This record gives sequence, C-alpha cells and structure tokens, in this order.
Amino acid sequence: MDGASVEDFLKGLPLDAPMAVFAGFGSDNHAGVHPDILKALEKVNNGYAVAYGLDEYTTSAVKLFKEVFGQNAEAYLVYNGTAANILGLRSVTDSFHSIFCAESAHLTVHECCGPERFIGCKLVNIPTPDGKLTADLITPYLVGIGDPHMAQPHVISITQSSEKGTVYRPGEIRKLAEFAHRNRMLLHMDGARLCNAAAFLDMDLNEISGKTGVDVLSFGGTKNGMMFGDAVVFFNRKFSENFEYIRKQGMHLASKMRYIAAQFTTLLSNELWLRNAQHANTMAQLLHQELKEIPELQITQKVEANAVFVNIPKKNVPALHKRYDFHIVDERTCEARLMCSFSTRKEDVLEFTRFIRTTVHGK
Repeated sequence: MDGASVEDFLKGLPLDAPMAVFAGFGSDNHAGVHPDILKALEKVNNGYAVAYGLDEYTTSAVKLFKEVFGQNAEAYLVYNGTAANILGLRSVTDSFHSIFCAESAHLTVHECCGPERFIGCKLVNIPTPDGKLTADLITPYLVGIGDPHMAQPHVISITQSSEKGTVYRPGEIRKLAEFAHRNRMLLHMDGARLCNAAAFLDMDLNEISGKTGVDVLSFGGTKNGMMFGDAVVFFNRKFSENFEYIRKQGMHLASKMRYIAAQFTTLLSNELWLRNAQHANTMAQLLHQELKEIPELQITQKVEANAVFVNIPKKNVPALHKRYDFHIVDERTCEARLMCSFSTRKEDVLEFTRFIRTTVHGK
C-alpha cells in the first residue's frame, strides 16, 4: 500500500457509493446479516473459547435444536448448505446407492456434481411440474432392487420450500416418508428455506420435518438472516453414528464453531426465524400482486414462500438487468426467478415493478 496505513486504505474504498445494479431480487443469499445476529457475533467474539464445537455456545445451540426438533434429534453445525446436503446424505448412503430428487433440485443442478464426487452415488432426476416429488412420480424409477448390476434405490431427497417456490404440506411429506420407508428407503429434506415454508403453513419447524417422517434434514440459516452456517439434523440417532468423522473428512468441522452456534441460537430464539421468513414471504406476495397486473408477464408457479417465477418478454430483459439483478432459469420461455428476503423493503418491490411496467410498455 506504498506506506499508507490500513485506516487510509479503508477510507479510500467507495463503501458508501450506490450500487449500479440492485441485487435484492437475485437471491435471498444477497441480503445482509440481521442486526440481532451481528450483535450475537460481536458478543461471542470476546475472549477465548474451546475449539471444534466443545465450547459452551455450541452446547447451548445443540440443546436449542433439540427443543425445536425433538429430544431425539442430533444436530451438527457446518459452514454451508452444500456441505449440509452432501455430508448428511453421505452419512446414510453408499456409492452403489441412488438418490431420487426433482430435476430442478439444488442437489443436482447447483452442487457442481458434489454428491457424485463425494458420495459416488447416482442421482436420479425426476421431472416435476412444480418442483415437488410424489410417490407416483418416483414409482416408475424404482427399478433394479436387489440386482447387483444396477444402482440400489436408497434415498428420496425433497426440498422445502421447493426450487419452484412451492411448499410441501405435511400430508404430502408424510406420504413420501411412508412410501420411502415401505420400500426400505430414507427421506432427506433440503431445508435451505424450511423457515419460509413453516411461515407459509403457520406451523413449527418440526411439524413439517421430523414429525412427518423425515430422516435427515439440512437446515439452512444463511438465506434467513445469518452470515454463514447450516446444520445437519438426524431424527434417528443411528444415522449420525459416524457423522463426526464424516464432517471432519468433509472439511466442515469448524475450529471456531462458536460463531456458527451463536447465530443459530439467535435465529431460533424469540421466533426471529419466523419473523424474518414471514417478512420475506409477505414481500413475495406483494411482488406477485404487482406483477400479475402487468398483462405482458405470466406468473408460472404458485407463490407460497419467498420466490416469484414469471415469464418476461425476452426483448425487455437486457434493460431490466441494467438496473436489477435476477436469474433467468429457463432461457426458452425467459422465465425469471425473483427472490425476496428478510431485508426486502416494500418500496424496493414497488420501484422494481414500476420499472418493469415502464420497460415492457416502452415508456
């Protein structure tokens, strides 16, 4: 830095400069950290704590997970959702097994072949109209049982809420769990947005996971106000017997685990998780109401959590992208995914939809 102090260097950064593109609708990962969670991080930053999860903060967080998900639940903290999914599945799956998932599932689309690489299993991608699996959709793929020449069906993996923004009802999950167990399989849930699903259904987190027959849960915090951190929750202790070693091999045994633990303790206390999720869902509903009034657009999925899927005229996308960040998930139909978060403001939604209306109308 040519002799300049760190303070001078930081002063030179354009930290207060306005962003050229508003990133708020690109992903709930784009949101910042909830102020209460930042305070929690600052609080546990004082002094020393034993490493690798042997600290009092992690002990308290694990105890709280049991209060939320049941006393038989075993929770393990990891850095992110990719690890929670892959390591959780690794603990119950061998390389000769197959895992059934929706073709839109994060597990198969956005894990960069991580399950295949680290588990060595086969992912069976099943087309779904709304991102949700059913026993009827899975049954045609349930082949080769007992045949040593074929991958053995072993896990059904669902996402709550789904990658299409839709939400599984408890009865739907229960039927999948019964189908899985009847066929000697397990049910895994990618709960990156479980909080949003629970807020939509007005139910607690365990009512739509462990109590419905889910065996292994990846529980997300990052998309709902945390800086980083996810958890693997086992509802049957026998599935977690070797997870301590699997987590270490998988490079997700955090040395300073107190920083993940403190965030989860704050998120799960005083219903912060619910307030954050309710706000994100409410903003998505507002966005939905505004967009459906624009005739040139077509809403493609039910809006049940914090995502809105909409077809936008292809010719208008470049102009919209100059001011707003969002993902086109289907280039053929120009279907966009618009995400809301705990920090989305009503004025953000209204300004965005006004700009869309002006753009598509050519004004």
